[in-house]
Amino acid sequence: MDTYRIDHPLVADRVQHFPESVIRDMSRVAAEHKAINLGQGFPDFDPPKEIMEAAKKAIDDGYNQYAVTWGAPQLRHAISSKLKAFNKIDTHPDQNIVVTCGATEAMMASLLATVDPGDEVVIFEPFYENFGPDAVVSGAKPVHVPLHEPEFQPDEELLKKAFHRGTKAVIVNTPGNPTGRVFTDPTLKLIADLCEENNALAVTDEIYEHMIYDGLHHTSIATLGDMHERTITICGFSKTYSVTGWRLAYTAAPKPITDAIKRVHDFLTVGAAHPLQIAAVAALELPSSYYDWLRDTYDKKRGILLSALEKAGFKCYRPNAAYYIMTDITDFGFEDDFAFAYWLTKEIGVTPVPGSSFFADKEKGKQMVRFAFPKKEETLNAAAERLAGTKEKAEARVKAEVA
Repeated sequence: MDTYRIDHPLVADRVQHFPESVIRDMSRVAAEHKAINLGQGFPDFDPPKEIMEAAKKAIDDGYNQYAVTWGAPQLRHAISSKLKAFNKIDTHPDQNIVVTCGATEAMMASLLATVDPGDEVVIFEPFYENFGPDAVVSGAKPVHVPLHEPEFQPDEELLKKAFHRGTKAVIVNTPGNPTGRVFTDPTLKLIADLCEENNALAVTDEIYEHMIYDGLHHTSIATLGDMHERTITICGFSKTYSVTGWRLAYTAAPKPITDAIKRVHDFLTVGAAHPLQIAAVAALELPSSYYDWLRDTYDKKRGILLSALEKAGFKCYRPNAAYYIMTDITDFGFEDDFAFAYWLTKEIGVTPVPGSSFFADKEKGKQMVRFAFPKKEETLNAAAERLAGTKEKAEARVKAEVA
């Protein structure tokens, strides 16, 4: 942890235990070297025109001052309807919904509202890089449960050992980032049973709920057994509608937990941008054909990047959801993931994210990198051209070093 230290007497100890975002740093490196950024998961194309027009109209219609702190009423009603229709979760728009500034704030507000310092929170590993700092800032003690490639499902016995009567919560991210995997129904049932047996809370991240391939489906853990009484469901707009810059998401939870989240949210951010909340209502009114198109489009992009990476010599863990591909880089002969990611950016012109950023134990990810494919087909094809011959260039580098 010393590598994260900021040596100044006025800096809080809590920020000494996690680094700056590796994902955002790799975006900076990509821009510096004019590389194709397949690291950070943002689209390089516009959102649906209906949503952009709705945002412009909302500004013209005067939605330019504070909304209700926990979300514009018309958006909370639309979210409640969506949760019922798609997630099969019953909610009251005034009692169970909080609109937040992105899923990042939703997760942070949820943990701050429910976790006391020293409480144990189960986190599956590899994990989205924010989950670690979220636990640290909330004062939680993270308990990591490994997800082993290629399936990235937890081992039943290891998961059972991670839970006990002192476990406060588990973070459930399915569809998952960085693995691009969906937890199976038996896995979700096991997690639900453990939560109920140990009086623990499930805090979910379901931001990729509409990006699932190969005939698989999404199940919200709040729908299993009595989990609706002990689940904070987090969903959002950034990925489904290609508006990552809008920073809009929401939580759905039982009223006492929602009341606590409202308090934290109010003092963290006051509220999300009002005109964008109004535009988000239009997003939720898009027809079902939009979601079919979204899935099919991303499935095609997945195929383009998988083919390019495999031809370039990467061992790929084929995702069945989201828009990420985890890869094994052992055969390229690099000391670690950072050395490889910087080399690929500078010499090949394509930027991934070092795999160790998704692990508490950095050794576990030092021969892995993650690629993202929320890009135009021409962007992915250009990346494929640059990636061609990567294995040969890496081998030549190794030979040159030996010589």
